[in-house]
Amino acid sequence: MPNSIAWLLGWLLGLGLVGNGLIMLAVPALWYANVPGVVDTGPFNAHFVRDIGAAYLVCGAALVWFAMRPAARPVAQIGAAFLAVHALTHLFDAATGREAAEQLLVDIPAVFLPPALAIWIAWSPSAGGVIATGSKT
Repeated sequence: MPNSIAWLLGWLLGLGLVGNGLIMLAVPALWYANVPGVVDTGPFNAHFVRDIGAAYLVCGAALVWFAMRPAARPVAQIGAAFLAVHALTHLFDAATGREAAEQLLVDIPAVFLPPALAIWIAWSPSAGGVIATGSKT
């Protein structure tokens, strides 16, 4: 049932993004050193990692909120928009030669899959209004 899948993915993706954001905020150097490809993007900057961690925390919270309350769709859409713009930045960097094209393959699970799922969850009519309760609101 599509709404059950959207509800589950909203929770899983949201909690995953919250967890990633919390790790980025709490231990930015550990995050930087252990996420594939990150060290190739430039020197470590704890403040910058925490800034992005805050964005991930908010995006994840937005998806969890939408999973609990369908009326929070606009909040989830804003979170999905950040994730999409972040992914487009990676595409732009690869297209302009600022990042290796092969990095895009490494980025699929962590950079490109989350916005695709978040967009489906936040904008899809099959996920809307039925995500939290199983009935239209």
